[in-house]
Amino acid sequence: MGKYNEASGPYGAEAMIMRYAVIYERAPNNYAAYAPDLAGCGSVGDSLEDVRNNIREAIEFHIDGMHVDNEPIPEPSMTVADALDYHRKVLAEYGTDEDQDAVDVEMVEVNVDVSRELATR
Repeated sequence: MGKYNEASGPYGAEAMIMRYAVIYERAPNNYAAYAPDLAGCGSVGDSLEDVRNNIREAIEFHIDGMHVDNEPIPEPSMTVADALDYHRKVLAEYGTDEDQDAVDVEMVEVNVDVSRELATR
C-alpha cells in the first residue's frame, strides 16, 4: 500500500486514507508519540497501547484543526526508515543517548478530507 489511498467515510469520495510515520518513545513514567510530518502533533499515554490510540486521535484532531484554520494538509513524506533517521538526528541535536529511549516506528492510517489540495513540499 502506498502513502495514501481513496477511502469512503464521513467525507465521501473526497476522503483518502493517509499513512503518516509515527515515532513512539518510552519515557520514565509513560509513553510518548509524535508524527514528524505534522509539526506539533504528538501525544502521551500510560501504556504503548494507550499512546497508539491517542496518537491516532491526535492526528485526526490536528488535521481537522488545519481544515478549520484553512491550512493545507501536509502530504505524508516519511517512511519508517526516514522517521528513525529523523528521530536519531533530534536525539543527537539535544545530546540525548539514543539507547535511553525504547523507540518504535509505524505507519498510522487516518481518513483525511482531501477536498482541498494537499500541501506541496
